[in-house]
Amino acid sequence: MIDVNELRKGVTFELDGKIFKVLEYTHHKPGRGKATIRTKVRDLRNGNIIDLTFSSSDRVQDIRLEHFQVQYLYNDETFYYFMNLETYEQSAIRKDVLEDVALYLMENMEVKLTYFESEPLDIDLPTTIDVEVIKADPAVRGDTATGVTKRVTVLTGLEVDTPAFIETGDVIRVDTRGGTYVTRV
Repeated sequence: MIDVNELRKGVTFELDGKIFKVLEYTHHKPGRGKATIRTKVRDLRNGNIIDLTFSSSDRVQDIRLEHFQVQYLYNDETFYYFMNLETYEQSAIRKDVLEDVALYLMENMEVKLTYFESEPLDIDLPTTIDVEVIKADPAVRGDTATGVTKRVTVLTGLEVDTPAFIETGDVIRVDTRGGTYVTRV
């Protein structure tokens, strides 16, 4: 068991038979009374995001997770499929669980897959990915007084704000934590 005051972004815990990952965490201490901990968490089995509020004296069940390096293979209407690079076993994760990171996945990409009791739950993406721009509108000449950006679409379908000089066919580096442009590769 862990104290709810130890919860932080990225911490995984079990509550009422469900496994949650903390997305946001705030500690609220009123002038009088007990402190409350407000969290936004994702249910790792079905992908639902909910708000949970705890009293500062509450405790939740800590869980032991295993991590394996895997390669993303493909997806269908309901699952994303990954292959363990050591054992060559394939694992599947429901599409609705990965919907916020799905636009960063490219075939043959290596990611870290999180397991709980041999059940695949979540993936950890690399901090940045290099991806090709497939659609970029032409830049407007002369509009360079400020940091002009334009919206481009990359190979995975993700839309990214980039500087005006980025063109179709360029390969750009994208930060997976926020979907922001880093540099042209």
